[in-house]
Amino acid sequence: MAIQEGAKLPEATMHTMQDGKPTPVTTDDLFKGKKVVVFAVPGAFTPTCSMAHLPGFVVHADAIKAKGVDSIVCLSVNDAFVMGSWGEGANAEELLMVGDGNGDFTKALGLEMDGSGFGLGTRSQRYAMIVDDGVVTKLAVEAPGKLEVSTAEAMLEAL
Repeated sequence: MAIQEGAKLPEATMHTMQDGKPTPVTTDDLFKGKKVVVFAVPGAFTPTCSMAHLPGFVVHADAIKAKGVDSIVCLSVNDAFVMGSWGEGANAEELLMVGDGNGDFTKALGLEMDGSGFGLGTRSQRYAMIVDDGVVTKLAVEAPGKLEVSTAEAMLEAL
């Protein structure tokens, strides 16, 4: 069962790139005492993720942060190297690109999907959420193949 609005996020360790090295980051590091917008994608560099989902958050980062958001996290079941490169190529310096390489956080949320039909293995469903001090206050999970409720514009509206 997927995490619900009002629930506290599970503890997990993921990775970001810092100084050219994958660096562990915990859910406490990311969310404790902060208001955070998280959006998750099935895969870095994949068409919808690269052409629509990530660019929307890059374009609207300032407007989202102006609503009292401390950080914007882009999450994928990819390694930190891939997420770092994807963020650099997309001019996503205002976003925190986080790799959930083993999918531990994604599985703990109950938001994994089977991408093996596309050669991707277990990945994250496409979703966005607003997290306030580790508690999910808004969760928007996309229907398969859609990009409607988890866009930057939808999160701006929800804020």
